[in-house]
Amino acid sequence: MQVGKENRILILIFLCLAVALPGACTYKGGSGRVSEMQEFDSFFSTHSDSVVMAPRWMKAQALQRMERTKDSMVRYNYLAVALKTCLATSDFDSAQLLLRQVEAFAGRQPFSHRLADLQSECFNIKGNVYSRKGYIDSAAVCFKEAYEARLKGTKFEVIPDILINLADATNHLGRPDMGAFWYRKALLMCDSLKMPYRKKISIYYGLSQGYLALRDYEQCDYYSELAGKNYADMFPDEKHFYLNNRGNSYYYRGDYSTAIGYFRKVVELVKDYPDMSWALNLSYLNLSDCFLQLNKTDSVVKYLELCQPFFEELGSTTALYYIDTQKIELALQCKDFAEARRLLAMSKASPEIDADMIHIRNKYLQQFYEETGNYRQAYDYLKENKRLDDSIRNERIRMRTADLTLRYQQDSTLMAHKVLFQKQENEMLILRQTRLVTLAVAVIALLIAAFLFLYNRKKRDLLLAQNRRTVSTLRLENIRNRLSPHFIFNVLNQEVVNHKEEEKQELVSLVKLMRRNLELAEQLCVTLTEELDFVKTYIDLERRSLGATFHPVIEIAGDVLPEQVWLPSMMIQIPVENSVKHALRGKEGKRNLWIAADRREGGVCIRITDNGGGYHPESRNRGTGTGMKVIMQTIQILNMKNQAAIDISVHNVTLPSGETGCEVTFLLPDKYDYRI
Repeated sequence: MQVGKENRILILIFLCLAVALPGACTYKGGSGRVSEMQEFDSFFSTHSDSVVMAPRWMKAQALQRMERTKDSMVRYNYLAVALKTCLATSDFDSAQLLLRQVEAFAGRQPFSHRLADLQSECFNIKGNVYSRKGYIDSAAVCFKEAYEARLKGTKFEVIPDILINLADATNHLGRPDMGAFWYRKALLMCDSLKMPYRKKISIYYGLSQGYLALRDYEQCDYYSELAGKNYADMFPDEKHFYLNNRGNSYYYRGDYSTAIGYFRKVVELVKDYPDMSWALNLSYLNLSDCFLQLNKTDSVVKYLELCQPFFEELGSTTALYYIDTQKIELALQCKDFAEARRLLAMSKASPEIDADMIHIRNKYLQQFYEETGNYRQAYDYLKENKRLDDSIRNERIRMRTADLTLRYQQDSTLMAHKVLFQKQENEMLILRQTRLVTLAVAVIALLIAAFLFLYNRKKRDLLLAQNRRTVSTLRLENIRNRLSPHFIFNVLNQEVVNHKEEEKQELVSLVKLMRRNLELAEQLCVTLTEELDFVKTYIDLERRSLGATFHPVIEIAGDVLPEQVWLPSMMIQIPVENSVKHALRGKEGKRNLWIAADRREGGVCIRITDNGGGYHPESRNRGTGTGMKVIMQTIQILNMKNQAAIDISVHNVTLPSGETGCEVTFLLPDKYDYRI
């Protein structure tokens, strides 16, 4: 039984420790069903690479799942995935059709964070469509709206991609300083979200492209090298942007052979990806320009014939203007002035055309008029080009200055953020350490408490076992000591036969008292009836020596049943014997002794009272106290295994007659266990 209790205590302690220790398992409520939105998130996170790697398969999967979905928000999220695949396959007509469907749905819905994510996706895709068609200003507006909508959504990990698109569009609008600003903002967002390094690759080559526009080749090469470290981990479209940017970098430096090498790598790359038609034709256009600078006219014609149909079908004004410019220079190199004049008459500059391209066109016009003998017109274009050179140079200086200012501001902001984050991390570290120390102290205190509890229980069990052994030893000694009293009883019984009737009665009472005393000594507890019977026999023997002035009174209350009340053996006998021997025997006058038993709340109260002048520890007649010690030790042993203890008190009282007496009180609890 004791082992079972200890096991339960240990289990309780370990349960408390399990609850207190961090990292415990937690239960997430709910029915356990995966919602349709969670299913969509799982699908997209698993197959997101397939948007570029296998766009047609991805589109089919998204549309199939869309048909099986009941939640309208999830349906249009699948439709947005299908919309993204249209960009990968350059299917812009389908992209615009799907865009209108998604936008119409989003316009009918109340605001929610998920709706903000969907709207951001639409703005981002629309911006890419505008960018591919050459409407860069519209693309930049869409990317800005996509960024603002995503800040209200839930998927912040997409924000760097949107910022990259916004930065790229800003570069194409002739603001490379602001493009670098958005790229660095994307880089800061990646660091804040603790995104993997490969996510930063497109930012690095984007920054490289921006600094190329500023003709800051040192910064351009620095970020190109950072991007190139993970070239093998790039997606195909990322490899295209990286290689194209590197080729452009060497083109503007005049190293056309190295530039051709990078553009040919793009052509080799996209051969395995037939959906990357935009990248392929852009590389053809770049190659034709490089060969044009090297006066290799056959290669120029070859690559222009390959890419012109694609851009005409797409309607890209910038690309077509670039093609016409190359054809003009090709005609001039071939001395075909009629073709050059025809091309100049047909081609018109658009507001969207980059200043660098206009500058190149003007150089060709200057060359044309020089070779046709119209020197005045050639001189006008020379002045115009000089003005453009100064303007472009001044604009680049202004933008580089603005870039340095923005970079300084961002670095200052970033430093302030880092200081703030470091401060917050330190506070969190202190908080975690405090919690760990508190938890450790609590666990140690709990373990110490458990150890002390088990130690005290073990100590108490050992003490109880020792007491049992002591009681057993005393019982054995008592049995051995009975041999001598039995011999004495036989002798006394023989003597009783030879005495007169009056003396015989006293001897019989004495023998009865001794025999009963021996029997009671062998029992740990007796009933109140048995104890009082022994006490009465003892009082009867003492009457002769105390005389007529001795008045014993025994009062048992009506609600006390003596045969049902148990008490330790000799608990009344010893106090009565002490009263007669030490208080009443030498007293003058009346000698009174009261034994009373009545019921109190929770048990039975027994009082032994005399009028012998009270208890005086310093008195020479107080005795050795052996009897009371036996009673006290017996009660102490019994109380150790009971919740409600036997209460004993010895104190002097003032009697109604004015005399002082000694009163011994015992309170016996109900349902007391007398077993050892």
